[in-house]
Amino acid sequence: MAENPNQVQISSDPVKARYDKLALLKDAGKDPFVITTSQRDSMCAEIADQFEKFDSKTVCIAGRVMSKRVKGKVAFLDIHDKSGKIQVFAKRDDLGEDEYAFLKRWDIGDIVEVKGFVFKTQTGEVSVHATSVRMLTKSLMPLPEKFHGLVDTDMRYRQRYVDLIMNSDVKDTFVKRSKIISTIRRYLDAQGFMEVETPMLVSNAGGAAARPFETHFNALDEDLKLRISLELYLKRLIVGGLERVYEIGRVFRNEGLDTRHNPEFTLMELYQAYTDYNGMMELTENLYRFVAQEVLGTTKIVYNGTEIDLEKPFERITMVDAVKKYSGVDFNEISTLQQARTVANEKGIEYEEHHKKGDILNLFFETFVEEHLIQPTFLMDHPVEISPLTKKKPDNPDYVERFEFFINGWEMANAYSELNDPIDQRERFKAQEELLAQGDEEANHTDDDFLNALDIGMPPTGGIGFGIDRMCMLLTDSPAIRDVLLFPTMKSLDK
Repeated sequence: MAENPNQVQISSDPVKARYDKLALLKDAGKDPFVITTSQRDSMCAEIADQFEKFDSKTVCIAGRVMSKRVKGKVAFLDIHDKSGKIQVFAKRDDLGEDEYAFLKRWDIGDIVEVKGFVFKTQTGEVSVHATSVRMLTKSLMPLPEKFHGLVDTDMRYRQRYVDLIMNSDVKDTFVKRSKIISTIRRYLDAQGFMEVETPMLVSNAGGAAARPFETHFNALDEDLKLRISLELYLKRLIVGGLERVYEIGRVFRNEGLDTRHNPEFTLMELYQAYTDYNGMMELTENLYRFVAQEVLGTTKIVYNGTEIDLEKPFERITMVDAVKKYSGVDFNEISTLQQARTVANEKGIEYEEHHKKGDILNLFFETFVEEHLIQPTFLMDHPVEISPLTKKKPDNPDYVERFEFFINGWEMANAYSELNDPIDQRERFKAQEELLAQGDEEANHTDDDFLNALDIGMPPTGGIGFGIDRMCMLLTDSPAIRDVLLFPTMKSLDK
């Protein structure tokens, strides 16, 4: 062997010291970066939680060193893997003087493999008594200080890999997120829905009121957009006879950043033939209860100190009735645009010249109602002006069969009785084109191929879009959307 590891001078600089220790390993023929695999056969939490099963048995574990205490000829280390942690007990007499010397110079953050037998210490802690050890990966950058962890919010988002190492609650959040999405899939699959994938690069980014990101496809010399919604392609599949389809995928909207908005986010949309928005309400209630019970073990959840009951029937209220309840203004008594503008002026509601009566009603809702919808609520029957893809109510064509689902004052889902009349849809698109001409960058372009699909014939259909990120925020008690996105959009440090 090369030099005795006990006798090699290590730099006092914490980063350079790690490079010195790596050089020492390489000189001894123990370069960790040439190792391609591990013989791990057991997980840390499994051993700790099932001591009777593992007592006195030889195991091989692998993970990251997160604490180390050396007392002369013995050392105690905490090793973390994805399942949890376990203590390792190491003795110089068992490992040999040279191997023990290397172990003493392990750093917090190093990834190691330990073979040994399972036992309990005198204090009753389940541990692995090491009989052989080896370095798998040398950590060349110190982790944040143990007791304070990684607390700088901006750095946590930029270096999520460190955040996951240092903050166990962060890892728990993303484990729950994964379970939420897999549970949604399990529920929908059991209801006969088929998961599909539709294009992200599209020539016409429709299906929502949002500004798209634009790019250029060199091979075809065409401008394309990143999708803002999943809707129009999924409806084409309903036309094609698939009847129950859903997609969980990223959509992209060229909008601002705040606690509930990120320019790329996860949306789930589903469409079911031969039902309407009432069927979507039933599905939403059942889905939310199922996911909460499966992931959290309860249908009564707490968000930011407020209990939210998913077990009780969700409230249903029309937009007109909700605005009347919280603002005192009854839009059933307002028949003209001028009347709507007058009452908006009285209430201090700012509107734009192109806004119609329905737009002003929606502004009243956003100003006076939204923040009050804490318990699960279906906000129903929106004005036709803000719902270009939705069936009109047969008995009141100024309004449509649409609901938005609210919890904690947030919109969690948006659903329609889908418009399947191609003649009406053409007129709606024409109105959207007029808004575009007036400078509304969020208005829809006419989608001729979608209109052709409707001409072929789409059955009566209910559809809904769920914000997966907000659902994850709610069920993990997370204050911001960035807390449930592994890699949220951040401003470049070069700017």
